[in-house]
Amino acid sequence: MTDSFMPCCKRLFSRSLVGLLLLLGSLGGYAADITVRNPSLSPGDDGYTLSADFNINLNARLDEAIARGVTLYFVVDFELSRSRWYWLDEQVVSRSQTFQLSYHALTRQYRLSSGALHQSFTSLDDAQRILSRLRHWQVLDKGVVKADQTYLAAVRMRLDLTQMPKTFQVNALANRDWNLSSDWARWQFTPAESAASPAGGISTLTVAAADGR
Repeated sequence: MTDSFMPCCKRLFSRSLVGLLLLLGSLGGYAADITVRNPSLSPGDDGYTLSADFNINLNARLDEAIARGVTLYFVVDFELSRSRWYWLDEQVVSRSQTFQLSYHALTRQYRLSSGALHQSFTSLDDAQRILSRLRHWQVLDKGVVKADQTYLAAVRMRLDLTQMPKTFQVNALANRDWNLSSDWARWQFTPAESAASPAGGISTLTVAAADGR
C-alpha cells in the first residue's frame, strides 16, 4: 500500500507545483497601462498652468514591488511647440515633473511625494487616485507665448526606471511588465482662447514649486 501511495502523492505534489507556478507567472500577465484624459492649459497670475487626468492601471508585479518597499518614479512630461512652414517645428517649452510612490512598512502607509511636498494614504488605491489628478502645474511663464499664435501642446506620464537603484534597473529594463508609459496626448493651444478650468473641490496632487525643467 505504501508503494502505491508514494507515487500518488508525488503526482499530486507535481500538479500542485505546476499550478502554483502558472499562477505566479500570471501575476505579471495583466498589462499595465496609462492613458491621458482632459489635458488643458489655464491662464494664471504668472502664466499658464497644466491640468490633466490619468488612468493608471498597475499590474500585480508593480503592486508587489511597491508592497516590498520599492519606490516607483512617475514622470509627467510636457512639451509646447510651434509649427514653422519653412523649417522644423520650434520647441517652445519642455518640462518634466517627478512623483514618487512608495510604501512604508513601519507606518503601513503609502506615500506620494513631489519635491518637498508629500501626502500619506492608508491604501494604494487612494494614492493612485490622487496621482491620477494633476492640477495647476505652472508650465508656461508670462511672455513665453503670444496671443496671436497657435501652438501644439503635448503631455504624457511614464514610469521612469532610470531613477531606481542601478542593481534593480538591469532586471526591470529587460522585463516588459515594468514598461509603463502613456502615449502623448496632443492638442492645439491658442493663448487668447484659453479659459480657466476650476478643480471643483476634488482632492488633487499639488505640484511642488521647484519642478524639473
